[in-house]
Amino acid sequence: MGGPLIVVPESCIGAWDGCTEDGSVLGEDGGRDDYDRACEVDDWAGVIAVRAKAATALVLADEPAMTCFLPEELLFVRWLAADSEEELLAGVDAVVADPDTPWEDSGLWAIDGPAVLMDSAVAGADLGVEYPGGGQPEQAPVQLPAGRWRVRAVHTKNEFAWVGVVQLVAEDGSV
Repeated sequence: MGGPLIVVPESCIGAWDGCTEDGSVLGEDGGRDDYDRACEVDDWAGVIAVRAKAATALVLADEPAMTCFLPEELLFVRWLAADSEEELLAGVDAVVADPDTPWEDSGLWAIDGPAVLMDSAVAGADLGVEYPGGGQPEQAPVQLPAGRWRVRAVHTKNEFAWVGVVQLVAEDGSV
């Protein structure tokens, strides 16, 4: 579906239903499924509930950008425009180091441990299941310690690249 990317805790991945026939995208009754709720996040990032679980997931902006997680820095990096990986990472370093970066507060995310980065249109139960025409839904592990994280995000251009950065800051203020 090309929807926003989402980071769902492994502990509740099966509760994420993605895009369903009853949702407003495919269905005619105007119901909201998990994919619809993820698409409602208008900012660079946002936190939403995972239905039927006392858990939350992190939605990354509806930008079809290649994305990775840098666990040492607690950063999600979105490749918006750069000529090389080195240029992209230099851009990220510049954004994080600049005290004038216009970070957007994207909420508080409580997580109980490792998570999965995936397309929000995909149901968690479908991860690892082959499509009828071949291939499987894309996913990437996100090794996170349990905790409460303040989420802040920015999309910006600088002398190196155009980058999207979503940073997790421990609730106590440490990065």
